[in-house]
Amino acid sequence: MADGMQIASMKGKVSEEEWETRVNLAAMYRLTALYGWDDMIFTHISHRVPGPDHHFLINPYGMLFEEITASSLVKVDLDGNIVQETPYFINPAGFTIHSAIHAARDDAHVVMHLHTDDGVAVSAQKEGLLPLSQTGMIVGHDLSYHEYEGIALDHGERERLVADIGTTNNMILRNHGTLTVGGTAAECFLRMFFLERACTMQVRALSVGRDNVLIAPEAAQETVKQQSNPEGTKTLANMLAWPGLLRRLDRQLPGYAV
Repeated sequence: MADGMQIASMKGKVSEEEWETRVNLAAMYRLTALYGWDDMIFTHISHRVPGPDHHFLINPYGMLFEEITASSLVKVDLDGNIVQETPYFINPAGFTIHSAIHAARDDAHVVMHLHTDDGVAVSAQKEGLLPLSQTGMIVGHDLSYHEYEGIALDHGERERLVADIGTTNNMILRNHGTLTVGGTAAECFLRMFFLERACTMQVRALSVGRDNVLIAPEAAQETVKQQSNPEGTKTLANMLAWPGLLRRLDRQLPGYAV
């Protein structure tokens, strides 16, 4: 957390379920910074708050991802209206994409959107994500695309975005970036890890030219699709990868769980 930044703790002022959600989302923001995926103060990760209300947590606008804590996260409704007492504000435009998916997908408790160099590079390639790597094939069968319409200020875009993502958990926003959803912070983050890795591998592979890369055989692509079990991914994310990621965060960028 930046020197001199005083943030009043929300612990004990919200339910235990909301506090756990806040800690996990703050961890996602810090991990995004740790992996070098952040875009200064831009892009967003949102998490639905457990309970009957359609409330969500999102980052305070102007705070770097490496500074975000559980208590600094801002709670909003589906229209992006702030529903808690807080000294912070949000970027309403940034919640346009997230609110559309949260409203349409009950399973999408967490929505993560990035503007990484490699993710944007692949989003601008006509063929999209190619089956060049095992990681690319794991992602590719659960991937959708949404055409670029400009900065996400038009709420009318939400209907088209929802139609494009359908039931997939990974999306490439053309000329814009990457997006993943998940039932938990762990699942959403692991999907983004795979998607971003696939994009980086593709950018490096295509450095030799499109005619010199090897597309995986269709039979092998189908095998990987069958091997990529959704339940297995959830177990891998929640039981194995996420605890390890939190241990790394505690060592390298602590202070998020306050």
